[in-house]
Amino acid sequence: MQEIYLAGGCFWGAQSYLRNIKGVAETQVGFANGRTQEPTYYQVCHDGTGHAETVKVIYDEKNVPLRALLRLFFRIIDPSSLNKQGGDVGTQYRTGIYYTDEEAGRIARDELRRLAEGLDRPVVVECLPLMGFWPAEEYHQDYLIKNPAGYCHVPLREIMEVKDLDPRSVL
Repeated sequence: MQEIYLAGGCFWGAQSYLRNIKGVAETQVGFANGRTQEPTYYQVCHDGTGHAETVKVIYDEKNVPLRALLRLFFRIIDPSSLNKQGGDVGTQYRTGIYYTDEEAGRIARDELRRLAEGLDRPVVVECLPLMGFWPAEEYHQDYLIKNPAGYCHVPLREIMEVKDLDPRSVL
């Protein structure tokens, strides 16, 4: 099993989407790459901690190679939108790929270059080593399962359709 940390705006929708990808074994929402340790949701939203709402993704590389996982992730974000996804605005909603080993970082940078080649505007997705991850409060975990009518910037269609997709088909 491998791990990668993906920031795609509000973590509720990103988690719902990512956990539905075949080969993803586990997801957890939390806060990454900020200036404080163990922040609360309130602190991240109001105290300028510098954290991004992020989903920790544990995945089986044999079933969903990192390149495929990242290409699927790119489907639910606007990679050229700085500190904004859907109706959510602020640095905590920035997009990012945070990795724990250099090979994953190399793959992520390659995929971001590939993505940029197909766009006519700059890609602003961070690609950095993970500098810290703290799980969000329990009520945020699997939020859209607990609150099916909750807000989500990721279209429900995308969340449902990814269940039936072979991740290798995007390679």
